[in-house]
Amino acid sequence: MVNFLNLKSINAELRSELVEAVTSVIDSGWYILGENVTLFENEFADYCGVEFCIGVSNGLDALKLVLRAWKELGYLKDGDEVIVPANTYIASIFAITENNLKPVLAEPDEKTYNINPEVIENLITSKTRVILPVHLYGYMAEMPKIIEIANKYNLLVLEDSAQAHGASIDGRKCGNWGNASGFSFYPGKNLGALGDAGAITTNDSELAEVLRVLRNYGSREKYNNIYQGVNSRLDEIQAAVLRVKLRYLNKNIEQRRTVANCYFDNIKNKEIIMPELKNEERHVWHLFVIRSNKRKNLYETLMKSGIETLIHYPIPPHKQLAYKSMNRVSLPLTEKIHNEVLSLPMSPNLTKDEVMAVVKEVNKFIL
Repeated sequence: MVNFLNLKSINAELRSELVEAVTSVIDSGWYILGENVTLFENEFADYCGVEFCIGVSNGLDALKLVLRAWKELGYLKDGDEVIVPANTYIASIFAITENNLKPVLAEPDEKTYNINPEVIENLITSKTRVILPVHLYGYMAEMPKIIEIANKYNLLVLEDSAQAHGASIDGRKCGNWGNASGFSFYPGKNLGALGDAGAITTNDSELAEVLRVLRNYGSREKYNNIYQGVNSRLDEIQAAVLRVKLRYLNKNIEQRRTVANCYFDNIKNKEIIMPELKNEERHVWHLFVIRSNKRKNLYETLMKSGIETLIHYPIPPHKQLAYKSMNRVSLPLTEKIHNEVLSLPMSPNLTKDEVMAVVKEVNKFIL
């Protein structure tokens, strides 16, 4: 069996370092907003090339709190519009609607699956305030073009970097392009904790200060509440785990790129649509996503052959029951993509034999 992602195996390689890190937190007697959170925030900010990092509970909170902070700062108000890719994971949309803002869904680029800059400008109205590009599957969106559009119309940019830790364009990493960025450290991410965790990066000192207060019950000092805040603090133990894993992130990215290159070099089935790669630094291969108009048959065939695959994502946000008011919206390209995508096994510890086993079965598949 070739697992899609074997987290137990990945974490086993770092077991002694992880145990030591967790033990040090236990022995410290300090478990909330302590030394490890501060150190990780500094280390991750340095990694991304930004001034500030604010650790939070998860990736959804990261996006949600940035939008909330912009409301507190007077940049946004209820009903303002946020342009977001239609084919993203639904969390990107939740962050918008939970702040009483309106998501404006943009069709993606069919080759990269990221938001299409050519579509963005046509969606801008007098109520547009934010562009929220998602670096889907680990592939950075066209940030130079997006920033150009944002500057032209005086819009804020919030990067959803949940799947793209370490990706860059011209040496500038994701999380350092927009006004702010949200990261997820869900265990399956390229930089994954041993539970839920997230962070926000920004170069805006005022925004960073508001975010630190909002995540901690709206309080700078205990029992003195400035805002109606939330409890969304990065855990000390998870911060300690992430500090260990951050040291290996670049190595793991290169291992993922090796797997991706092996897929590119050896999958020869002309019926399969392969992902696009314009520049290696832009993609960190959180997922390796192919497409087939016979996805169900391909999925079942691979499973019978011992190849575990997943679908990211089977139902687009505008067709979810959670957004009944959008169910009749027509986004044909987004819907086509969601009906065809299939994610092949992708992990830094996949062996060459495992990768070639996947290649063999994909190449054998006949529509």
